[in-house]
Amino acid sequence: MSASPILHLMRRLSGAAALVALATSLAACRAARPTVAPEPEFIHPDGPPANPFSPAVRVGNLVFVSGTLGTVGTGLNLVPGGIQPETRQVMENIKRTLASAGLGMDRLVKCTAFLADLKEWPAMNEIYRSYFSNGKYPARAAVQATLLNGARVELECVAAAK
Repeated sequence: MSASPILHLMRRLSGAAALVALATSLAACRAARPTVAPEPEFIHPDGPPANPFSPAVRVGNLVFVSGTLGTVGTGLNLVPGGIQPETRQVMENIKRTLASAGLGMDRLVKCTAFLADLKEWPAMNEIYRSYFSNGKYPARAAVQATLLNGARVELECVAAAK
């Protein structure tokens, strides 16, 4: 196996010339790779936010969906009926946020479920499962938590853009 062209050149040059060749080589490597992170795109399906957060933020090919409750409209009014209606509304709200970014539910790759009571996990799962087909579910974690406005469930997700 032969040495790289740069190492071969370094062996043939002496002192200062070798340092110049190395510096030139490093500069070329730095110029060849991007060093600036993609500009974030703040996604607001309902126009400018009333609260100090964005429903979703796209950075490169990832879309981060903020924690989403089962609210109707732009306020904090939860859909009545408990865990299953709330879960359905959460999923519809996520679906709408993703659609405003040009994505569907099939692009979700990770979700974190926050439940007021982990005993409601099976009931939440029944609704959650219906939003995905062919067994292609996002990676997921669940945490029991005290949620805003007495909510039973909140989901935050990450989607992969095309």
